[in-house]
Parts: sequence; C-alpha cells; structure tokens
Amino acid sequence: MSSAVKDNPAKSRYELEVDGKIVFADYRRDASTLYIPHVEAPPSLRGTGAAGRLMEGVMETARAEGLKVVPICGYAAMWIRRHEQYHDLLA
Repeated sequence: MSSAVKDNPAKSRYELEVDGKIVFADYRRDASTLYIPHVEAPPSLRGTGAAGRLMEGVMETARAEGLKVVPICGYAAMWIRRHEQYHDLLA
C-alpha cells in the first residue's frame, strides 16, 4: 500500500511510504528553484517503480508551487529526461 508524496521540511526531503518503507528525495530550495541532489529507495523497493512515483509527486508539487527544478542526482536527471511532460519545469 502506498501513500501520497509528503514534504518533510525537517529533513529537507520529499518522502513516499511504500509497504512501510520510505523512498525519499533530498532537496534544497533557493527562491523559486528546487535542487534535487539525491533520490534513494530501500533495496527491497528498487525496481518496483516506487522512486518513479516519488519523482512524479515531487514534480507535481513543484508545478503546483511554481518552482523550477534542477536535478543534480543522476536518477532524478534520467527520470525527468524520460518524462517530457515535466521538461517545462527544468531550470
């Protein structure tokens, strides 16, 4: 069972709980830009699409908040490259 992507400002990361485990994307905000230096999924969730669902939630949050995104993490950059509907959010 999965839930919605949630902002955890105390840890500066977005989180998605899947089967009791947390997939997360660290971030740093600078004015209207969201930098994503790291995305991580527990080993048991790798290959399940959990990180992709997290990224979709992060990008939808960025869109809703009017933020531009700088994907520093290799996974985040690759994911955004493959999802053209979010290219307009790239800084």
